[in-house]
Order: sequence, then C-alpha cells, then structure tokens
Amino acid sequence: MMQLLLDALGAAAVVAPAAVGFSLLFALLGFANFAVGAYVAVGAFATWSANGLLGWPLLASAALAAVVTGLVVLACDAAVFRPLRGAPGWALLISSVALSFVLENLLRLAFRGEVRGFDLPLARPLVFGDLRVPPDLLWSVGVAAIALVAVLLGLRLLPWGRALRAAADDMALAAVRGIPVDRLRAGAAVLGGALAGLSGTLAGMNLAIEPGLGWALTVPVIAAAILGGIGSAPGAVLGALLIALAEELAARFLSPAYRPGVGFVALALALLLRPQGLLGRPVAGGRDR
Repeated sequence: MMQLLLDALGAAAVVAPAAVGFSLLFALLGFANFAVGAYVAVGAFATWSANGLLGWPLLASAALAAVVTGLVVLACDAAVFRPLRGAPGWALLISSVALSFVLENLLRLAFRGEVRGFDLPLARPLVFGDLRVPPDLLWSVGVAAIALVAVLLGLRLLPWGRALRAAADDMALAAVRGIPVDRLRAGAAVLGGALAGLSGTLAGMNLAIEPGLGWALTVPVIAAAILGGIGSAPGAVLGALLIALAEELAARFLSPAYRPGVGFVALALALLLRPQGLLGRPVAGGRDR
C-alpha cells in the first residue's frame, strides 16, 4: 500500500502544476482551455532542447522551459483568444482544441515527430524494505511541491495574488476599482503556461517525449481541476492527488488498461454530483469576461 501511495504522489506531481495553471487560466479568461495538453508538450520539448541539445542541467532546463511555455501561452492568448473576448464559451473551447492541434503539428514540424528523452544519469532506486523510491520521483515531487507552494502563497499573501483573486471573483468590479485587468490576464497566461511547462518537464521524465505527449495528460489535468473546484488552485492540487490515487488503484486492482478511463469517470461524477468541485463554489453569473 505504501508503494501505491508513493506512485500516486509521483503521478500527482506531474498533473498538479498543469491543473493549477488550467484553473488560473479559467479564473481570469473564463473558459476551459483544452490546449493545456499542448502547452505541456511545449514545455517538455523546451526542456529537452536545453538539456539534450545544449547540455544544460535538468533544473536549469526546467526553469527555461517554464519561461518559454509561459511566453508561448501569452502569445497564443493574444493571437487566438483575445480577439474572441465576449464570444460564447463553446467558441472559445473549440478554438482551444484547434490551437492544440496547431501546436502539436508545429512541434512535429520542428522536431520531426521523433521520440526523445532527457539526458539523465542512471540511478538505482532507494530501497526501504519492500518500498522502492526512484530518485526521479523524489526530484519530481520536490520540484512540484516547491513550485506549487510558492504559487499558492503568492495567491494568498502577495498584492498581485489578492488582485488576481478579486478579478476572478468579479471582473467588472475589479476594473471599476482600478485593478489592471488586462495585465492580470497577461500575468495569469504567463503563470499558467509556466506551470504547464513544469508539468511537461516532469512528464518527460516518465513518458516518451513526442508531439502527442499532451493528449495523455489533457483529461487528467482537466478532471483534477474540475474535481477540486474549477478556479481554485488548492482544489486543483487536491484533485490531482485524488485522480492519481484512483489511477493507481485501477491499475493495481483492475488492469493498467483502465488507467486512462479514470479521468473520464472522475470528470463525469464531478459534473453530475458536485459541479462546483470539492473546494470550489458555484460561479456567479453575469461576470464580464
């Protein structure tokens, strides 16, 4: 059982940053951005470029990838979603799906669709009785925890975090009170993209790095955000932990083939039984996006 919990924690470390980024984008932009999986793939390839081509250490490569992915998300918001401000939610959702295909094929064009992997030294797992702890799992959990704690504390304690939460609650009132809404949206795009890029780095340590990498994580990321409470960063972390644990239980006691379906089931149950999520609250109507 301890091994199962440890594996679930490692899987949650991959999903949680992107789920928090997805929630931030939803809170400020007002729609479900299904391109989040493509942003994860961009982060994975940015990390590989710095690590595999330039020989940078993985931590420095991950930091560069977070910056690159944040700028890519900001550019996508300006080019694709900003002209659609005020459009129906379904139009924005379809546009995000189309954007994910565009980004995936741009990665195929740039990297020729070849499967890649990070340049990492081989290391034996740490063994404690029946418990095996791979060093890359410790690295993933540690980096994800530091990044998420920093974001959560920033949202709670720093002026930009309070302004962001105020704008997410009521965009029109925030604008009337003098909060720079457009700059907050841009900041949310960069921060959400940076977190998705971090998930790309962590995913690349466990999965093959190829342009379609993000599709394997799109449903778990969105399911985690909705299960925890859409727009709630702590809820997204909780949702990622629950989704990862459910996936590990399904793989252990049923079959690994059931793992991809866990996110769909969790998403359906959350929407049916508690649409606002575990830590969320019903969204007030009439907000100006």
